[in-house]
Amino acid sequence: MKKITLAFIIICCSYLLNAQPPAGKANVGDTYGAKITENGAIAIAELPALLKGKDTVAVKVKAKVVSSCSSKGCWMNLQIDDKNTAFVKMKDYGFFVPTAIANKNVVLEGIAFIKTTSVAELKHYAEDGKKSQAEIDAITEPKQEIRFLANGILVVK
Repeated sequence: MKKITLAFIIICCSYLLNAQPPAGKANVGDTYGAKITENGAIAIAELPALLKGKDTVAVKVKAKVVSSCSSKGCWMNLQIDDKNTAFVKMKDYGFFVPTAIANKNVVLEGIAFIKTTSVAELKHYAEDGKKSQAEIDAITEPKQEIRFLANGILVVK
């Protein structure tokens, strides 16, 4: 029984150690998650048209990061155009990005889909993103948005 308990504690501790954001800044050439290349990436502005009439699309996109989770680097928002962003999570919560990744250009490979996000979830992400209380309180309706589940992320120029 002691061996099973010890093994469980070791597994839990190793999971917690792996579930931390990478130290430092996101530099050109850094990869997170699966190793990917820039080859075949489309501009994220093309993504809404690709999703029309489809549940999901496997795709590789290039985009600018506008914000990320400030505590763990467990999510990012990507700029689609002047009014729209796409929300990114990492596959299986298996990797994170540096919390200082905002304003960097990235290539992501994974699955894109459209989701209606609840008010509670939107407020949670606003808190993670260190939004002001007034901005958080202004969230009163669910939002339909493009979501992306990333297998791998590459920082590019």
